[in-house]
Amino acid sequence: MPSLEPKPSSDLPGGPGADQGWDNRLALMKPKLRPSQNLMRWFTPGLHVKRWLLLLFAAIVMISLAVGYLLRDFYSGGFRFPEWVGNVSLQFLPRSIRALLFAVAGAGLLLLAFYKLGQSILGPFLLGRNAERGLIDQLYTFRLLAKGPRVVAVGGGTGLSSLLRGVKKYTGNIVAIVTVADDGGSSGRLRDEYRVLPPGDIRQCLTALAETEPLMTELFQHRFGGDGSLSGHSFGNLFITAMAEITGDFEHAIRESGRVLAVRGQIVPSTLRDVTLCAAAGAEVRVGESRVPKGNGRIDRVFLDPGDAPVNPEAELAILDAELVVVGPGSLYTSILPNLLVDGMVEVMRASPAVKVYVCNVAGQPGETLGYTVSEHLDAIEEHIGGNIFDYVIVNSNMTPPLPPSAREAGISRVTFDRARSSRKPVHFILADVVSTRVSSHHDPEKL
Repeated sequence: MPSLEPKPSSDLPGGPGADQGWDNRLALMKPKLRPSQNLMRWFTPGLHVKRWLLLLFAAIVMISLAVGYLLRDFYSGGFRFPEWVGNVSLQFLPRSIRALLFAVAGAGLLLLAFYKLGQSILGPFLLGRNAERGLIDQLYTFRLLAKGPRVVAVGGGTGLSSLLRGVKKYTGNIVAIVTVADDGGSSGRLRDEYRVLPPGDIRQCLTALAETEPLMTELFQHRFGGDGSLSGHSFGNLFITAMAEITGDFEHAIRESGRVLAVRGQIVPSTLRDVTLCAAAGAEVRVGESRVPKGNGRIDRVFLDPGDAPVNPEAELAILDAELVVVGPGSLYTSILPNLLVDGMVEVMRASPAVKVYVCNVAGQPGETLGYTVSEHLDAIEEHIGGNIFDYVIVNSNMTPPLPPSAREAGISRVTFDRARSSRKPVHFILADVVSTRVSSHHDPEKL
């Protein structure tokens, strides 16, 4: 049976064992991010500060030598300074003591000046972006995360945003590949009226990766009520749609929206083609993502219309360049498979040297996977795209937290790990407590 524990990093498929791998770096990153006002943190390796300080020091030494040569010429030419200059320059002290005092005072003033200068120049740019954190802490975090592993997250909806909220604390090199088959609610209305890709899942990823103040995130998630024409629309969806009209390009609109929210990472649609998700359940064919979970009978398969919608080139490059590709969590038939069914996506996944991980849901999805076990989730994926895609599968091991009453009323139960059937899969299973104690039908971003 495959191991239930993670492999050493040197054994990971595609993993860079020479430097003990991305997983060790992940484990070591979080403790380093504790805030500190210690001046010595400015000299931490990797901040790109020491090299410029050394250059500045060399420049000051050269200027000091030039001033010293000029003063020497004045003295040798018989020029005499007023008596008060001698008192101010401490001429009554031995030369060695004078040199030491001036060196210490000069260094202290120089450090103070640069610290205050940095606050004055960068202060306006830090407003609204974790302004309560010190400059050095933000610089340290930025440089550290810039060296993090290259992670690609594939999915949509609440599951993908939960994953992104946790991953962004360990790396800034994140690419979220999002499904564009949504046709319900605000996204569906905007898609029909303005002929844009559905912005809903993209909006959730933007807010999950945002570094702005909470009010800005709440603004993007705000949904209008009442009976007016804006009823049901979220502000973020309207913003992205307006940005698409201004820029004339949906991808450009996503990038500009990310700048507004100071997003850590990138968000790209899995395809730029307008696609419709369809599902076959017995003799019934359900057309549209919003209709897939509705109806009687177990879903046999899902497919895209048109079936030749090509993978987004940006998504393709991100997967080929990644160190880690994470698929899920999320609704199996409406968030996960719509991405994997895009023409060329599976081939890119197979060609990528990255470690591929599937995060199995902690609970069943109404109308999709009620009663599914872990192996049945994998069976459904294999029936659509073939096997041997994933190296690891993350399975929740904590069954203690009770499901919310609303979930129990809907017949939702935990996804169980059927060890006997799963052991026949050519993947390694990682059992871990990844369930949220606050909403026990979802993953906890921190644990995940």
